Amino acid sequence: MAISLCAAFMFVASIHECEGGLRFASYYGDHMVLQRAPQGAVLWGYGPEGAHVTLTLSGPSQQKTTLANVTNGIWRVTLDPVEPGGPYNVTAAVENSTAALTDVLFGDVWLCGGQSNMWLQTFKIFNASDELRLAKRYPDVRTFMAALKQSETEETDLTQVELPWSVPPANVADFSAVCWLFGRYLHETLRYPIGLVESCWGGTPVEAWSSPRALRQCGLQQTTSGPKTNSILWNAMIHPLLNMTIKGAVWYQGEANAVYHQDKYSCSFPAMIDDWRLAFHNGSGGQTSLDFPFGFVQLSTYKKDSKSDGFPNIRWHQTADQGFVPNPLMKKTFMAVALDLPDETSPYGPIHPRDKQDVAYRLTLGARAVAYDEEGVSFQGPFPKQITLVSKMVNITYDQKVRVTPSRDVFEVCCTEGETPCGPESAWVAAPIVQWDATIVQIFSDVCPPAEEVSALRYAWRDWPCDFKACPVYSASGVLPAPPFITKLSLTVGKQEV
Repeated sequence: MAISLCAAFMFVASIHECEGGLRFASYYGDHMVLQRAPQGAVLWGYGPEGAHVTLTLSGPSQQKTTLANVTNGIWRVTLDPVEPGGPYNVTAAVENSTAALTDVLFGDVWLCGGQSNMWLQTFKIFNASDELRLAKRYPDVRTFMAALKQSETEETDLTQVELPWSVPPANVADFSAVCWLFGRYLHETLRYPIGLVESCWGGTPVEAWSSPRALRQCGLQQTTSGPKTNSILWNAMIHPLLNMTIKGAVWYQGEANAVYHQDKYSCSFPAMIDDWRLAFHNGSGGQTSLDFPFGFVQLSTYKKDSKSDGFPNIRWHQTADQGFVPNPLMKKTFMAVALDLPDETSPYGPIHPRDKQDVAYRLTLGARAVAYDEEGVSFQGPFPKQITLVSKMVNITYDQKVRVTPSRDVFEVCCTEGETPCGPESAWVAAPIVQWDATIVQIFSDVCPPAEEVSALRYAWRDWPCDFKACPVYSASGVLPAPPFITKLSLTVGKQEV
């Protein structure tokens, strides 16, 4: 069994001698990136029971040797922290058998997960030929992809690798565009190696990527089969990676949950994030931070002129119903708003917009601010901090300077009688923008029937709220769109906090 497994994984690690059954786990390979200092990278693999493994790291810094014992067929080593750079060689040896990794770099390792918009390959996006031509300029941004596999139980290791660790331009065309561009843009700022690990599957809900622990927190029961089954992709495509030391994760998912456990997403998504953080921290022996940074893409668009609240509700739930991140329920997170990037003519369907450059750039801004504590980086679009009802107008004061274009229908007010609360079936009426200044947008609210009053306000609360980069409210620079929001309004005139 050990010999056949060794042969199966020769493309992942350079195995000098297979007879002893010594090898690295599936996601370690030539050209890989290991997590840099101050964290210690974890390396592990398989070997003869009871054997003593000598692991040697050689490269630009002084050669280091570490010892490990094989227990239950597995050995494991945590390296001392290594500064960014390389290349290094890593050699594991037991008597009469060695396994080696060559051209190993140390940098930041980011996990990229989700469904089809994360999976969408680089060769499918706008300006793909230009992006692929540029890829060769980034040899220190390395990529790895897990294969699409399911498991009813938690796996120790990946059962198959789709794309082994590669040096660009190799395999970039078939790699996640969002993940690749995110890593490339980060590298342009950080100027040291970036490792990208893609593990995603199209059409899958958050429940498939969540552990049973996380699902129990939200009272979610098993109701489906296949790749949508609870925890089936957590078992096969996330749990095996827990021993790897990572810097953080980025995520693009939620479309499937617009029609599946939609009302639970404000619990299930934050619960998954918290559970991944704990699991990666424990799996790496404390090397991966317990609060590692987690970025995500707020849903883009699907059906133009749709009246469904599915996508708007998921966008709101992605923020734990707060409208923005980070927030007290979702600490150390960052979000790329994408509702202003529709693609009606996408050959892959409008649910798969081809502009992944803006998505990745907005994610990178969040990472620079939240993950790397870079000062002065704007990464959040304008969000209301105060709403004032004045006669027939509503003044919305934003938390930053805004760039505004006229709109008659992206803001809406809810009209109800008396104390009747505003609900999903209530009448929402378009409220046109009247005027604005540096931080305040004023809308006309005298749009309800005589017997009704304004009881709530919402912005961009549609599947497809605006055309490409044409929503009415952006940051002053025009780079960051305002995220959607919904809020109740007091029936009495006056100021209220959002």
